[in-house]
Amino acid sequence: MSDLAPVDPTLAALRTRLPRLVEDLAELVAVESPFETPRATAASADAVTALGSRLLGSAPERHGAHLVWSHGPTRVLLVGHHDTVWPVGTLARWPFQVDGDRATGPGCFDMKAGLVQLFHALTTLPSLDGVTVVVNGDEEVGSPDSRVLIERAARGARAALICEPSADGALKTARKGIARYRLEIAGRAAHAGLDPGRGVNAGVELAHQILAVAGLGDGDTTVTPTVLSGGSTDNTVPAAAGVAVDVRAFHQAEFERVDRAMQGLRPVLAGSRVTVHGGVHRPALPPTASARLYGLARTVAAELGLAPLAGVAVGGASDGNLTAGYGIPTLDGLGPVGGNAHAEGEWVDLPAMAERAALLAALVDRVLRTRAWA
Repeated sequence: MSDLAPVDPTLAALRTRLPRLVEDLAELVAVESPFETPRATAASADAVTALGSRLLGSAPERHGAHLVWSHGPTRVLLVGHHDTVWPVGTLARWPFQVDGDRATGPGCFDMKAGLVQLFHALTTLPSLDGVTVVVNGDEEVGSPDSRVLIERAARGARAALICEPSADGALKTARKGIARYRLEIAGRAAHAGLDPGRGVNAGVELAHQILAVAGLGDGDTTVTPTVLSGGSTDNTVPAAAGVAVDVRAFHQAEFERVDRAMQGLRPVLAGSRVTVHGGVHRPALPPTASARLYGLARTVAAELGLAPLAGVAVGGASDGNLTAGYGIPTLDGLGPVGGNAHAEGEWVDLPAMAERAALLAALVDRVLRTRAWA
């Protein structure tokens, strides 16, 4: 007699189906999809539509490059994206490849493997009633157009499961939110050689403001001046200058503190003006939003015979920040296991694709069937 526990049938089926998952991943990666190239994201949306329609048995609602599969009022919302950070032409020098248990290629990890896992996971469920899937094409630039679709789909949901990747298999139990600001400095131009004292140097004022802004960071809250602009010619006192500011925080109180300080900035140089634009772009995903789902995921993983799950708080944001901001219990990082997101050589652990798909399927099924989640 064997002492080995029987393998969960869903996990076993997905492991058997792994070669097909890899084929589907290759097909998605073969269609480049940088947000900045609309024809590319349109073609990628076509590829995702074909995959999802084949596996779910229905076509999505199409909103440009954004896709929504609905099966009645939402009880469980699954979210992913098909846009990538890789420009058209990347595949020519870095094609999709499989080497043993790893696949590599632009966008394979972030996050086309997550889409493959999502669709295959849903095929194992007895019913899709109550399941809504949103796949957008603008997540890498902050989901400016698709967030309204996500908000609409999230209404009434018991849970939002976000299929973003995981570098080491850990689930994202908290994400920092993002605030974005733009500081504009107005000075007065003058000839830098003939009459510099007549001018008001917007560049010097900007330097003072950058030092003040950079000092607002505190602990886990980061305040980072990023893109700078200013000046017109080498021999002119700058009349205008500006800087973009990236703010990341785990707590709303920190966003409020930083916002008060940003709005309270005052000029240092006489005759200069400081104008501040911006605010919170994506709310934080706090641990309280994920705690219950994370506990359920750990239980489900143990029942499937998978390795114990870990949770991690990260500085990067995703569409899970949006669903958490709408008050929906949210668990992120349910996508592929791999590494090197946004870097050449990003890769996916292929055997883990079946395991993560089984985990996702079990989570969806458990939330749908458990009355306590209503």
